[in-house]
This record gives sequence, C-alpha cells and structure tokens, in this order.
Amino acid sequence: MEQLVQAICHELTIQKEYLSGEALETIYFGGGTPSLLTFEQITCLMKAIKDSYAITATPEVTLEANPDDLTAEKLKALRAAGINRLSIGIQSFDDTILQFFNRAHNAAQAEKCIRDAHLLDFTNISLDLIFGAPHQTLQSLERDLSRFIDFAPKHISAYSLTIEEKTVFGHQLKNGTFSVLSEGQVAEQFKYVMKRLEDAGYDQYEISNFCKPGYYSKHNTSYWQQKKYLGVGPSAHSYDGQSSQWNVANNHMYMRSLAQGTVPFEREVLSRTNQINEYFFTTLRTRWGTDLTFLQRVFDFTPDSEKIDLLQQQGLNQIENERLTLTRPGKLLADKIALEFFIDEG
Repeated sequence: MEQLVQAICHELTIQKEYLSGEALETIYFGGGTPSLLTFEQITCLMKAIKDSYAITATPEVTLEANPDDLTAEKLKALRAAGINRLSIGIQSFDDTILQFFNRAHNAAQAEKCIRDAHLLDFTNISLDLIFGAPHQTLQSLERDLSRFIDFAPKHISAYSLTIEEKTVFGHQLKNGTFSVLSEGQVAEQFKYVMKRLEDAGYDQYEISNFCKPGYYSKHNTSYWQQKKYLGVGPSAHSYDGQSSQWNVANNHMYMRSLAQGTVPFEREVLSRTNQINEYFFTTLRTRWGTDLTFLQRVFDFTPDSEKIDLLQQQGLNQIENERLTLTRPGKLLADKIALEFFIDEG
C-alpha cells in the first residue's frame, strides 16, 4: 500500500498541468477502500496535491469509508489530515441485509461510527443506502430508512441493488441461491424513498442523491455539469472537456510504469455525438435538467421536439426556462428516457 501511495503522489506531480492551472474545488478519496489509509499516507497525498495544484479557500474534501474502519481514533486522524466530508457505506441498518451483502460491519457498528463522527465535529456526512435487496419488503425498508433519517445526515445516496453477471451475486442468482425482487417491487420501493426523503426535508438533486439544502455533493455535481476533473491511481478516469482518459486497472502495472516516470493510460477524444449523448445522459438525471440553449449554443443541436412532446404527454418530463427535466414518474425511467434522445454517429 505504501508503494501505491508513493506512485500516486508521483502521478500527481506528473499530471499537474492536466487541469490547466484551475483551482481545485473538490478533492475526493474514493474507489477501493481509502479508509484503510493511515494518517501519514493521507497527509502525504494531501501534501502532493497542495504542492502541485492551486486549491480554493474552502474545498470539499471527501473520503469514502466503511463503518468498521471508522474508529474514534481513525476519525480524529482523518480530521487532522484535512478530511471535512465523509461518505460512509452504511447500506442498511438491517443486520439480515448486511449479512446477505457480506458486509464486515453490523448495524451497531454503523450507528456507533456515525455518533463518533458527530462528536468529532464531522458535520458534512453522506450515508449510502441500498434498496431492492432480496426478501426486503416495503415495511422493512420503511424501518431502515427511518433510522437513516433519525441520524440527520446532510446527504443520502440511495441505490437500487443491481446484480452484475460475472460477480459472486451473479453466479448465486444463476444457481438459484436467491431471487431478486420484481421491477414493480423495486419501483415501489424507490417511489417510497423519494417521497419519504422529500417529506424529511431532503432535495433529490440527482436520481440517486438527496441532500439537505446547500449540502449537495460538489464533487459528484461537477461530473453532471461537465466540469473538468483529474483522477489519479489505478483505474482512475479523467476528463478535460474534450477527451476522456483512464489509467490501467492493474496495481502492479500502474506502479511499475510510474517508477519509470510514465502514467499508464488510454485516451479517447470525444466526438460531437459522444459529447451530446453524454450531456443528455448525465444532465437529465439532475434537478437542473438538460439546458436546451446550451445544446444549441455549443453543439448547434436541437433535440426532437416530437419526442419531448410525447414524453410530456405521458407525464414523464417538463420544460421550464428552456430546461428539460424529469417528473417523479420520469425519474423511474431516467436512463431509458435519456437513450430516447441519443443520436448516432454521422
């Protein structure tokens, strides 16, 4: 792990011109399990960032963490290292569901880490919730979500369980070890999540993300607003406005290449078509919606008005101030609706 941290610090130095000198508004430790990093390792990474990049006066500095890693001592170290926002992978306060997911923590540990974080003045906390788990009922989800709300986090990310084919869960599903909920059941659970969090004072500013007023994730929002970003480390993705690039996924290949002074990445220059499709796919998921004047001004593109009218007649979208946004029923079909507006190359 120490070798990997040093390689990432080296990459930070090599990539310092990628953002053309723009000041960093957010710093995000995510992917893998960054809560395993020591105080010294996080401090080393923060120093490498500060040495090579301009940073705004009040950056959002987030670290993804598992509840079982967040001891009171670890939380003190994170605060001292400059972390000011935690994204905690609670997933559920139901021990049966946690056991199904093979999580290392239980509900009691999850509750304790949140209380400890509050005591140590972490005021900006995001909690992850998964719904649509096998055997989960609407009633058990109601109990679970109520416990999330009781802790009053500033942010909640709520995700429907998805089973990937080549994963452990994928193999178990194929072998009949468990069965998934129907699409209708999952939709009912998502509708409940949206309504319950709205009633509790949370703003659904993106399909899966809810926040108290003023506490939306600045980092994730930058992706949805097409801002430039630099990702460092194995598998990390970057975007400069015109192209995307991604580092090699293999840790050893990554470290070996950095030892030779080279960042191992592939790059793709985005075509006009790709940029338009990506814009639809990301912006339609947000409360700000798709800016039709932006599409016209930047890409000289106007979406099919008949498609917009048809979706509007179905109660799935709406237009206000030249912005196309989804209604609550539309949010259940966000990806499908975005695909309706995709254009082909040429």
